[in-house]
Amino acid sequence: MAHLDLEEQEQLAQLKSWWETYGNLLIMGLLLVAVVFSGWQGWRYWQDKQASEASNLFETLGKSMQGGDPKAVRDASGELLEKYPGTLYASMGALSSARYFFDKGDLKSAKAQLEWVVDKTKSDEFRDIARLRLVNVLLDEKAYDEGLKLLEAGHGASFDAQYAALKGDLLVAKGQPAEAKAAYKAAIEKAGKKSAGLRESVQMRLDALGG
Repeated sequence: MAHLDLEEQEQLAQLKSWWETYGNLLIMGLLLVAVVFSGWQGWRYWQDKQASEASNLFETLGKSMQGGDPKAVRDASGELLEKYPGTLYASMGALSSARYFFDKGDLKSAKAQLEWVVDKTKSDEFRDIARLRLVNVLLDEKAYDEGLKLLEAGHGASFDAQYAALKGDLLVAKGQPAEAKAAYKAAIEKAGKKSAGLRESVQMRLDALGG
């Protein structure tokens, strides 16, 4: 028993020495883990709260558009972009509002919404869509060179055909049929079999130029 008591004392002494050396580090490590976990939980809660509030505001925006109230649309869209810019609801809201204002003939407001998406969205796909729609607005405004410059920006490969087709439209409007034909042919080539509707539409435009 005396031998066991001595062994226990040695173990306690070793434990005490280890604790004196590493105890503070262990406590700091545990506290750090707790702080990180708490921060992560708080961040998740904040994100969920943001998404929920943005979703509700996006629904309000949709109702405003259905009600045909431009001021209500502008207010809801502005609040969505200002308070929840990091959510995809903001990008979707801006794209929806842009279409609404474009259909109403308010090109200035449509451009503002689309430019916000191009500059601020976190979605590359939404940015590509917004850029295409913005070029259509510029086409209506006869800002052909500005539209062509915008189409030169990088975009996803899935949008190649649409970008080329729109480039052709701008070149036709500029009175450059030869360049337009080349753009249309590129659009047809890039459209492939999966985009039959786009390919047929572009082919009609190409035929109108004499092929």
